Amino acid sequence: MPKQKNKGMTIVAIGSIPLILVLGNSMLIPVLPRMKTELGISQFQVSMVISVFSIAAAIMIPVLGYLSDRFSRKAVVIPALILYGIGGILAGAAAAWFSSPYMWIIAGRIMQGIGAAGTTSMAMALTGDLFKGGEQSRVLGLVEASNGFGKVISPIIGSLVALLFWYAAFWAFPIFCLASILLTVFFIKEKKKEKEPPPVGKYVKGLLSVFKTEGRWLFAAYLTGATCLFTLFGILFYISDILEKEHQIDGVLKGAILAIPLLFMTTTSYITGSKIGKNMRLMKSLIILGLILMTASFASLVLFTSLVPFFAVLAVSSIGTGLALPCINSFITGSVPADRRGFVTSLYGSVRFLGVAIGPPIYGALMEWSRTGMFLVTAGLTLFVALLCLMLIHVPKKEPAKHRDSLFDKMQFS
Repeated sequence: MPKQKNKGMTIVAIGSIPLILVLGNSMLIPVLPRMKTELGISQFQVSMVISVFSIAAAIMIPVLGYLSDRFSRKAVVIPALILYGIGGILAGAAAAWFSSPYMWIIAGRIMQGIGAAGTTSMAMALTGDLFKGGEQSRVLGLVEASNGFGKVISPIIGSLVALLFWYAAFWAFPIFCLASILLTVFFIKEKKKEKEPPPVGKYVKGLLSVFKTEGRWLFAAYLTGATCLFTLFGILFYISDILEKEHQIDGVLKGAILAIPLLFMTTTSYITGSKIGKNMRLMKSLIILGLILMTASFASLVLFTSLVPFFAVLAVSSIGTGLALPCINSFITGSVPADRRGFVTSLYGSVRFLGVAIGPPIYGALMEWSRTGMFLVTAGLTLFVALLCLMLIHVPKKEPAKHRDSLFDKMQFS
């Protein structure tokens, strides 16, 4: 493992990578109703501004994951952040100066999605490469907290910059990307590969062996991550819409309200990541508890329409998400060899992005169908995923503290 001269700044640099990713979607959430009006587009078309970003990322993440395993993480992260910034410039220029900007904005968002493919999953892989043992779990908790912190501040930032003009958020992306690029260049030191990367055929065979032996629990873990992001962005899409339509709340106040459930999630993620260490039994318990809390919260939301009780109950779901995600991250990052970690964490990133991608359009359709039905369907989904995790994630009966790290490396999942 390469020695990090400034470990604090290394963690900041790693944390900045998923922060950029989150800004790509969450910063635009408060602006979507205004964008719909300004461009004269439908509810489905405005949801596509979020979805195409996430679909492009989901498709490209496994490719960039393979390249990061074959070459290096930084060789993927830096070009990805550059492309992300360029996509923001194209979308901003289209909104400002083009007569028919929608398709150009979509093109810019696709470019940003491709760039985003080299962010969060690469941050997880870097953490696995540079940190070991309980420290790895703490840093992964910080990475998830950074992800959550981005979700907290991004609606507020999006609302603030929209006071200038509605498409100002697009112009802000290149500035954030530049900051992350500089942090990555100067503070992340990777170990040089001591041997040539394996041929593609051998690499794929190794991946297949990983999924053959650990595929069942990986399926449950991947589905949990996707479900958490699907429900999160679906609910945010719903809240953004009702705050304007039903409560006439817009601007910075709207951004601040959208940040409330995200703040609960971020705080819980940070605390969870700092406490779980390599305690596999605790991780599984927290994943299931988190999903149960989400189920109870979503099922109860059908009873509340006033904002204060609604957000109080929604906070329970956010706490559940904050319990589940850091534990899933630790399971996935620590379960595979370093030479295949990039692909496995990237595939996890893909399914998370797919969750984000399908959230807004599906919730848009559910909103038109039935508010009660929307929340009950969501509760049913999270309960189903909780049962899958209960059945498919198995941990050793005994896990002595002094052997936790070795058990973590050797344990078998069934």
